[in-house]
Amino acid sequence: MVAVANDSKSDNRSVIGSYVAVGDSFTEGVGDPGPDGAMVGWADRFAVLLADRRPEGDFEYTNLAVRGKLLDQIVEDQLTRAKEIGPDLVSLAAGGNDIIRPGTDPDEVAERFERAVADLTAAVGTVMVTTGFDTRGVPVLKHLRGKIATYNGHVRAIADRYGCPVLDLWSLKTVQDRRAWDGDRLHLSPEGHTRVALRAGQVLGVEVPADPDQPWPPLPPRGTLDVRRDDVHWAREYLVPWIGRRLRGESSGDHVEAKGALSPDDIKMRIESVA
Repeated sequence: MVAVANDSKSDNRSVIGSYVAVGDSFTEGVGDPGPDGAMVGWADRFAVLLADRRPEGDFEYTNLAVRGKLLDQIVEDQLTRAKEIGPDLVSLAAGGNDIIRPGTDPDEVAERFERAVADLTAAVGTVMVTTGFDTRGVPVLKHLRGKIATYNGHVRAIADRYGCPVLDLWSLKTVQDRRAWDGDRLHLSPEGHTRVALRAGQVLGVEVPADPDQPWPPLPPRGTLDVRRDDVHWAREYLVPWIGRRLRGESSGDHVEAKGALSPDDIKMRIESVA
């Protein structure tokens, strides 16, 4: 079923008083630890930007994202809760873990994603959807670039059909710098998460304190030996354990609980304490 975009949703974006983030490790904030080791991430940082536009204490934020979750798990475990909360805004970043699995069809994943978007847009205010990153420079994942691009095309088309703003990560060129990524090369660094939060603010017309497209300072050139040493370290510390979990049928999120309701003031203090 094709839905007609609701122009009234665009008008409501400027008065967002509640926000629920759903998704996987990207939205949980893996790669951006706070002082206690718990993750912050782009969605928490974006929630602070939204809360700053409201009177103090007049903003509600819930992060339901859990690392490692597949699209159907996100739909079953998180979308139901998001609809119960009924916020002004939901961010939906899902399908990435499905896409990187061998043998998955991005067209089929997109069909399931569209059903989720249709269900969610009928129950909440605005739904902001998220594309995948351009993985041209990411070891292993660079071979999935065409598959990710196909899925992204579907996500943008679905967004058009349901009147959803799009957080387009593929076009955010500054996160292609290696400093935007954690040591595992699969998750963003704190600076990477910050740039995504700023871009999310721009998508919804929020005044942001910095430009996510601001160029990085130049890096000194790295020799071939340095690159090879980094690759060996990465493979030993991250790639081999990741493959092992896949072979054992385990997920990094098997024993992880969602962060749930969070205070923007608490998020601010956690960010400032590690800045």
